[in-house]
Amino acid sequence: MNRSFFYSLIILAGLSLPTTGEVRVDGVDIANDGVSAKRITGYVPDRPYLYEKLTAREFLAFVGRLYGIPREDITFRSEALLGAHGLLDRADELVEAFSHGMKQRLVLSAALIHEPPVLVVDEPMVGLDPHGARMIKDLFKSLAAEGRTLFLSTHSLDVAQEVCHRVGILYKGRLVALGTMDELTASADLEEVFLRITEEQSEPSAVRAG
Repeated sequence: MNRSFFYSLIILAGLSLPTTGEVRVDGVDIANDGVSAKRITGYVPDRPYLYEKLTAREFLAFVGRLYGIPREDITFRSEALLGAHGLLDRADELVEAFSHGMKQRLVLSAALIHEPPVLVVDEPMVGLDPHGARMIKDLFKSLAAEGRTLFLSTHSLDVAQEVCHRVGILYKGRLVALGTMDELTASADLEEVFLRITEEQSEPSAVRAG
């Protein structure tokens, strides 16, 4: 991942502070009110980091308590999320026995347990089989239809084209294109647009050498 974009992502997730400027999430200033910003943001990293000696149900209860969710709400939301993500039948097994794809779905469940209006997601399809990937895509579309904002980082252009309404293209740390799918793609697909724009942004010597 581009280093500058990586830092942008962890700033949005509340894991780091901006060195200059101002960053707001749903109107909340991250630097001045980081706790409130975290309460309205869910974060799904590209690699799932979990407490593997907990069961899936225990892990969601732990995360729910961190957000101050009442116990009865944690129980209800956990059941719903585990069921929606195909984990309910494994809910009382230790996380260490889960496959990578199952862990990824559990991390997504944890990111949603406090019902955030903003979800920051980094490479969500890594390690998922086709059925799991389809489930995640459908979930993203459903969350967007509910009015939530999803900020998705991915190198999979077909995923971006299928699930995103607006796309930004970064090249060497700079935002070189931003728009809706219709505005960016017209008659071409997103991969062709990406290749054309990044080639146009290349160094003149690199273009001549290519």
